[in-house]
Amino acid sequence: MNRRVMLGGAGVLLAQALISSAQTATGGRKVIFEHEVPDLTLKNWSATAVEVSFGPGESSANHRHPGITIAYVLEGEIRSKIGDGPDKVYTVGQMFIETPNQLHSNSGNASKTKPAKLLAILLAETGKQLTTPA
Repeated sequence: MNRRVMLGGAGVLLAQALISSAQTATGGRKVIFEHEVPDLTLKNWSATAVEVSFGPGESSANHRHPGITIAYVLEGEIRSKIGDGPDKVYTVGQMFIETPNQLHSNSGNASKTKPAKLLAILLAETGKQLTTPA
């Protein structure tokens, strides 16, 4: 299975979650996220969708994922630092991507008073642990 087929499958999962926010007033579509992906062989890979909720001020420990992770903010504001990139705050409808084994640090809720939630689509080799501490 090549990466286009696997990413296409993941795209279908994500599209269903995003369809209402991706439509314009005339019922068309608009691109809300686009990012190059590394050249990978995706034989024996799986797509897993995970909803991650953060209470006010909560965060996760520094971690890595073995494959590609695509995240979409469902609620609130998510604070994130990926690899050597800057700290960023993502709001409802925004997305970010993590490439294989990239360090994800400073990950959590940007608000100390409101909850936050994201949908993560993880593409990884079947059977691999999806998240490992850094």
